Amino acid sequence: MPKSVTPPAGSSCDRIPKLIFARALTLALLLFPAVGAADNRLETSGKAGIELRLFPQSPQFAGQYDTANLSGFIEPQFFYSWNDEADYVKFIPYLRWDQHDRERRHGDIRQLTWSHVGEGWEVHSGISKVFWGVAEFQHLVDTINQTDGVEDVDGEDKLGQPMVHLSLARSWGILDLFALPGFRERTFPGADGRLRSGLVVDTDQAAYESAAGDSHLDLAARWSRTLGDYDIGLHWFRGTNREPLLRAGTDTGGNPVLTPYYEQINQFGMDLQATLDDWLWKLELRWRDGQDDPFWALQGGFEYTLYGIAESDTDLGLLLEYGWDERGRDATAQVQNDLFFGTRLVLNDADGSELLAGIGYDLDYHSHSLQVEASRRLGSGWKASLDLRLFSGDEANDPISALRRDDHLQLTLERYF
Repeated sequence: MPKSVTPPAGSSCDRIPKLIFARALTLALLLFPAVGAADNRLETSGKAGIELRLFPQSPQFAGQYDTANLSGFIEPQFFYSWNDEADYVKFIPYLRWDQHDRERRHGDIRQLTWSHVGEGWEVHSGISKVFWGVAEFQHLVDTINQTDGVEDVDGEDKLGQPMVHLSLARSWGILDLFALPGFRERTFPGADGRLRSGLVVDTDQAAYESAAGDSHLDLAARWSRTLGDYDIGLHWFRGTNREPLLRAGTDTGGNPVLTPYYEQINQFGMDLQATLDDWLWKLELRWRDGQDDPFWALQGGFEYTLYGIAESDTDLGLLLEYGWDERGRDATAQVQNDLFFGTRLVLNDADGSELLAGIGYDLDYHSHSLQVEASRRLGSGWKASLDLRLFSGDEANDPISALRRDDHLQLTLERYF
């Protein structure tokens, strides 16, 4: 839940590249002989929902829609296993329709993998999502998957990534090795969309440092282990930076736009979590080297939980985190010198009622943002969510200043099946 959003808006959406489809089809054909196995099993599930965003203020930039926006999505899941579940295929497609923003009308393959589980090892091949990180308000070390920037402003939604993932479980820890063929470009809201800056991002003009472009083979590795009360992870990544540099340019009509440039980087990082009684201490740290000078960044803090407050079933968590980037005001990241305060309320009732509220404060620009997320189940198979986001920032160099008229309330109703 960072204090600002993904980079400014864009002119075209990353709509499941043909390369992704081709590799997914190849994988399906390779797996087809297993369909006839006697012990196979198919399970289906998923969710669909509608989402309403209400904006009390008129838009800041020309072309943006006003007041309200309605969208809907569907995300089915298919799980097919055989060989006593030592082999399985998991398929999760995703599709969203949006009332106003054409770039938000998009589809993606979140996951299409064949997996084999051996004794002390696993291999996963296809399109998948991998999450790294322990912090609440920013995930510095979450490097494998590209951010789906048209979905939301919090950076939590990710695009599926082609990969071959080998996981080895040993007494000294778990070693995950990744080969990542094919790069996914970041998606951006369109000129019609809210929650963007004045200049749109023309993704048709995306450029790469590597001559291989979006076909560069990225490599990554992560070692993780639990040592008593401590969970630690160390990773290395070499490949195309998931965070594009945005350069000034013009579109085919001569209008000023931003164009994304994807550089090659080396990155080393660590995530550490300590569970000490009612305290949960968290740290994410990374070193990155690209075309510019190498730099350090960190996100760290704690969550303290009060269990059974007032002799009830309710738990109250108190959160504090700090985010720092060595580049300071020259940082391209959303967080460079920021404090985050939050509270998490869990009722532990039959409906799974929860509330998370947080405030981010930028110590350099003196801007702030507020986010409230609340959800609960409604009967069998239904879930209602409420999200409130408020932004305050006036300094032109602060990314959040572009959102000062984008305060909004989001209501979501989901059906699980």
